[in-house]
Amino acid sequence: MLKLKHIFKSYKVGDNVTHALDDVTIAFRDQEFVAILGPSGSGKTTMLNVIDGLDRYDKGDLVINGKSTKNFKEVDWDAYRNNSVGFIFQNYNLIPHLSIIANVELGMNLSGVPKKERHNKAIAALTQVGLKEHINKRPNQLSGGQMQRVAIARAIANDPDILLCDEPTGALDTETSVQIMELIKKLSKDRLIIMVTHNPELAEKYTTRIVNFQDGKIRHDSAPFEPEKEDDNFNLKRTKMSYWNAIKLSFTNIMTKKGRTILTAFASSIGIISIAVVLAISNGFQKQINTTMSKALAKYPISITQTATDMTAMDERKESDKNVKNRGYVTAKKDEAEQAQHTNKITQKYVDYIKKISPNYANNISYQGSVNLNLLSLVKGKAERVQFSNNDPDQSASMTQMRAQAMSSMGIGSSVFPTTLNKNKGSFLKQNYQMLSGSWPTKATDLVLVTDNKNTVNINALKNLGFDIDDKAQVKFNKLVGKEFRVVANNDYYQELPTGMFVPKKINKAMYNGAKTKLKLVGVIRPKNEDSMALLSTGITYSDKLSQQIIKDNKNSAIVKAQKKSNHSVLTNQKLNANEKKATMQALGGTGIPSGIMIYPNSFDDKDKVLDYLDKWNKGKKKADKIVYTDMSSAVTTMTGGLLSGITTILVAFAAISLITSMIMIGILTYTSVLERTKEIGVLKALGARKKDITRVFDAETFILGIFSGILGVFIAYLLTFPINSIIYKLTDLANVAQLDPMAAIILIIISTILTLLGGHIPARMAAKKDAAIALRSE
Repeated sequence: MLKLKHIFKSYKVGDNVTHALDDVTIAFRDQEFVAILGPSGSGKTTMLNVIDGLDRYDKGDLVINGKSTKNFKEVDWDAYRNNSVGFIFQNYNLIPHLSIIANVELGMNLSGVPKKERHNKAIAALTQVGLKEHINKRPNQLSGGQMQRVAIARAIANDPDILLCDEPTGALDTETSVQIMELIKKLSKDRLIIMVTHNPELAEKYTTRIVNFQDGKIRHDSAPFEPEKEDDNFNLKRTKMSYWNAIKLSFTNIMTKKGRTILTAFASSIGIISIAVVLAISNGFQKQINTTMSKALAKYPISITQTATDMTAMDERKESDKNVKNRGYVTAKKDEAEQAQHTNKITQKYVDYIKKISPNYANNISYQGSVNLNLLSLVKGKAERVQFSNNDPDQSASMTQMRAQAMSSMGIGSSVFPTTLNKNKGSFLKQNYQMLSGSWPTKATDLVLVTDNKNTVNINALKNLGFDIDDKAQVKFNKLVGKEFRVVANNDYYQELPTGMFVPKKINKAMYNGAKTKLKLVGVIRPKNEDSMALLSTGITYSDKLSQQIIKDNKNSAIVKAQKKSNHSVLTNQKLNANEKKATMQALGGTGIPSGIMIYPNSFDDKDKVLDYLDKWNKGKKKADKIVYTDMSSAVTTMTGGLLSGITTILVAFAAISLITSMIMIGILTYTSVLERTKEIGVLKALGARKKDITRVFDAETFILGIFSGILGVFIAYLLTFPINSIIYKLTDLANVAQLDPMAAIILIIISTILTLLGGHIPARMAAKKDAAIALRSE
């Protein structure tokens, strides 16, 4: 048994503000059809007063199933209206942009009724009022009587305990009024119905109880009911509109105003378009710079040699010329370059440290060794000594040594191509060279011949391979690809004299055939384009793995053991200092420690990570124990990268102003939408929507607009890249500069959505605070 106490209070008329009178008590029982009858035309008793009464919870005017509502919070009243009360308004108050069935489902949306159950209940309610065949129509496609039936279906769909009817026939003709009243009377058999009316004939004919109001007081009650005290057995189910339902409701509303929505989204997307275009151009230019500078990095990698220039010593702060006065004396100082010379102590521990570098930062590393390859090849059927070198075979040994030392100090002209750490990320050769003939090396014993961009090779490189040729001679690829060489081990290549000196043995075919290490020239390659700054000089190049294999075979050879014990060269008997002995041991294959290391970063950003990794080794070490590297591209990288980043930041900042403008405009448009949908807000509140739910509906609308604006802005910016690229190409010959990064596009859409939500949230909160009765009075 549901008993309501003090649910209605009398009101005085004073504009839109009404004040409750004290000491007015009225109670109701289930299955009553009560008419709240006021003087015709007085306007003192309406359904809006009823709604006001349900909102006045501070005095505890309502007792439900034995529970006082004195301590009800606002959300409790929202839940009560949704669970227990159904409203039938005089003017229907259907939401025009929703279908009939969606209007009926609205209250159940707030109750959290599952979709299928909600749909079935809505169809059942519409069937009960005779409108099953009209479920997909909109309110403006129905007659007044049909719209009132929809309002009744909405009121009963959630099976409320009470139906509150605000002059349900006030806007209908006589015949339709009779049909509606008969339907309401039928519904009164299952629930309490309270009807507000100024028509005494209607009250007398259909209701079971009439309560007369006049001048703010109850004048008569035809069947007063005195409630008995009951135990509290009231159970309240909280309401909540899901985000998805809020989005669907807002999307339906937006779709009824397609033209305005598109214009709004376009206006809001201007800021996104501006920023997207700036980022696209910046991204394209950065790629152009990266491509150009990566070629420079190919020639000037991070180089670690036995001797290096300590740039930090040369970069010390110098006194300004303006601060130097005529002191009357001169000061002697050492040469800066000499002062900055540093000897790197490359150890096996350091080599192991370099090998652990992440392939994500530097996937190609070249270990420059000085080991001599005891090479033989068949020249016209005869075994002869050959070498992989561009040095003139007719020059003196001292000149050859000087040139090799000069090339080594520059860090270029190497005969060893870099070792690729992760093959899945691509090899150095394939990234920087193209294949002219043959195949790419796959084994340590595979060799390739490197040409320049015009397919020319240093003549000395070909002579040292055993080709008897003159200047400008042409050598066919088929004579090169497939050519074989043999590497003879030290013990088979050198013989020891009684004096303890070592000399090369006489070359013969048996020595050639007996060599275990067989090399094969598998391909001829050249740089990919004319602008490529290649590391490898023309001639034969081989893998660092081959050097390591030769060292492994020779490190315990007789000549290496002899040289290790002696401070004189076992080949020339020349006295050797520590560095010279170290170089000789490296040449004989007595040590696997390289004379130099070259590291090739994957990109400009990765280069900084490589340098951080190298600096980590030096941290906490004495200056003499530090390893100094050379980074020739550092100044260019810093200058170009920083300059472009700065310009991009400034342009994005200017473009962001339009984003702020868009946010303000969204706020204005949302506020306009709030004004347009005031009555809808009232309906939602009457159905039990919380403030959060109302806010959620309008936030959902701005959320949809934000995503649409972002996508539209990114799409327009993408289309603009085509004419922009055409203009840039005509001005600079740079093709496909403007490139919008997909990740940047996604971030811009997210930013657009967030800013639009921020711009529309304040008007959404304003909408949520609107009083239900006041909202329903608006037209």
